[in-house]
Amino acid sequence: MPSTPSLLTASELVAAFSSGEVSPVEATRVALDAIAEVDGQYRAFTLVDPEVALDQARASEERWREGNPIGWLDGVPASVKDMFLTQGWPTLRGSLCIERDQPWREDSPVTARMREHGLVLLGKTTTPELAWKAVTDSPLDGVTRNPWDPALTPGGSSGGSAVAVATGMGEVSVGTDGGGSVRIPASFCGVVGFKPTGGRIPLYPASPFGPLSHAGPLARSVDDVALLLDVLAMPDPRDPAALPPPAGTYREAVRRDVRGLRAAFSPTLGYVDVEPEIARAVVSVVAALTEAGLTVEEADPGFSDPYDAFGVLWSTGAAKWLDTFPADCAEHVDPGLRRVWEQGHTYSAGDYLDASAVRANLGIHMGEFHTRHDVLITPTVAIPPFEAGHDVPPDSGLETWPQWARFSYPFNMTQQPAITVPAGFTSKGLPVGLQIVGPRHSDDLVLAVAKLVEEIAPWPTDRPATRPH
Repeated sequence: MPSTPSLLTASELVAAFSSGEVSPVEATRVALDAIAEVDGQYRAFTLVDPEVALDQARASEERWREGNPIGWLDGVPASVKDMFLTQGWPTLRGSLCIERDQPWREDSPVTARMREHGLVLLGKTTTPELAWKAVTDSPLDGVTRNPWDPALTPGGSSGGSAVAVATGMGEVSVGTDGGGSVRIPASFCGVVGFKPTGGRIPLYPASPFGPLSHAGPLARSVDDVALLLDVLAMPDPRDPAALPPPAGTYREAVRRDVRGLRAAFSPTLGYVDVEPEIARAVVSVVAALTEAGLTVEEADPGFSDPYDAFGVLWSTGAAKWLDTFPADCAEHVDPGLRRVWEQGHTYSAGDYLDASAVRANLGIHMGEFHTRHDVLITPTVAIPPFEAGHDVPPDSGLETWPQWARFSYPFNMTQQPAITVPAGFTSKGLPVGLQIVGPRHSDDLVLAVAKLVEEIAPWPTDRPATRPH
């Protein structure tokens, strides 16, 4: 086990707390030092509160000293995306149009569960305005940058969370995912990101993006993601769509033997153009999975790109949310989001119902597909990270972010669990992600297959450079 807290996973850190080798206060100071040293360059945080974090760490240290930790991740430094209500801290969602000076008295289910289980909250991570796109820049916080190359985007919309985890500014984080917003930045930053089954992690307030919206953990190992999901998956009465508590624990289910299970490998979903280096990296890991005993068949799921239907659901949700902003605030809204706002108002109730029918039929189709294949494996993103500050790769001819995120948003529409794990690097040293998708309610299976990938194709344990470039 590494002796430096900044190199430990959350699971290793908890073991070190238990043995007395490391204290929560020491681990928290290391995370805060990392934030002070490098976050000026990466801009992963919109708010950091060292005093509150150290108070929480001292309380955790006392619990460990007495042998009474209150959770499986008690004392682990963590962050939350600035989309989750957090008592005592503003939740501005990357916007200049939300009033900072107001009472912030309530925790979302995510932050409430993290407090109850003793995680140390360092602060809140950056998001594009209202988490509307798959890169991370906003009128409020500027541009968040990729730790492997600060000229590039970390992806989004949970880019701040992915950067924080990748660089040691806390061991775990929680983001939101409405079209790939946990998985895309996890892939671009070389960490693990999981979008569980819809309703597995309760949400409050209800998202205007409706059933597309999920919350999900990000970490540096599959074990850590499973542990954090155990914390986050507890019910909350404020979410009427939340699922009942899981039957078992994800920290145990992640070690399930999945050799012999049937996996479909779809290199393109039948319609996505994939960069050759991305394709090669993913194919290499799939070959290793086959050698390890997973039964892999190349097979597309057989649906057409639901881009148009997703766009209706996404833009109408954005329009509904933005309609609550002050009337004189439009000029301060991200210009791309403003266009989505305007587009959302062009759709009728019939258009929305038609898009909802596409979503439902896609879910039925994938349910039938999974009667033949336990999981589906794809690339996470078809392209490597591109220049920061742009919604689409410059000179690509693309107009909207979903046009380069075609592997992720279909599985928000179906509410299936989907995880990304590192699958190697491009020739320029940029991370590549592999996505594993399972049928609804198979979060344990998806985690177990991801754990197998981690075991047979381990990724580097060192982090990207955390000193200013």
